[in-house]
Amino acid sequence: MPKHGKNYRIVAAQLDRDKLYEPEEAIETLKKHAFARFNETFELHLRMGVDPRHADQMVRGVVVMPRGTGKEVKILVFADGEAALIAEEAGADYVGLDEYVQKIQKGWLDFDMVIAIPQAMSKVGRLGRILGPRGLMPSPKSGTIVQPQDIKRVIDEARKGRVEYRVDKTANIHIPFGKREFETEALLENLAAAVDSVLRNRPAASKGAYIRKAHIALTMTPSVRVDVNALAALRTAYS
Repeated sequence: MPKHGKNYRIVAAQLDRDKLYEPEEAIETLKKHAFARFNETFELHLRMGVDPRHADQMVRGVVVMPRGTGKEVKILVFADGEAALIAEEAGADYVGLDEYVQKIQKGWLDFDMVIAIPQAMSKVGRLGRILGPRGLMPSPKSGTIVQPQDIKRVIDEARKGRVEYRVDKTANIHIPFGKREFETEALLENLAAAVDSVLRNRPAASKGAYIRKAHIALTMTPSVRVDVNALAALRTAYS
């Protein structure tokens, strides 16, 4: 059986896999060849020149997309008392502590982001094996363990287009940066913010080429390779 469907193979045959595309050209080309019947997500894939086996070469960060992501986010906040009231007023979808710890232990995972106050982590910590592999475990590095006064800010960022990323064990980073229906200018602005964040989070221990290769793809289409220098230049264009 073929690895990819007919439409995918037709599009792949029309793309120049050896060409280094400019970012705008890559976006326009993928829009032109899109075949899915739903509003696909644009994704940036980066091959990094770091060794994720070493803690001092880990790359992770948070970027708030200036033009949003086009995705509705369900937010769970682990909090009680006054912090819970703040989370509810800020528009969190689910707020609580013990009852949600128990629900998750029983298999409930109907949420996209988890925020917790520090006092809740003694109970939330037992969910590490469930939330960790899914990238949902609250942590200081991702900015999702917060003091009560910061809950509203983090929720507002999530609604506007807050995206967390981290290098995986194969030294790749994957960042969604908008929907196919977005105007190209909006996608370029989001892309510039994503690249800027990754470059700002370069570990001090990283030597040589930091970003080795870059590709842009839609959810269902083959990727095209993008000129890394042209990506970096977006920082200036949209600063």
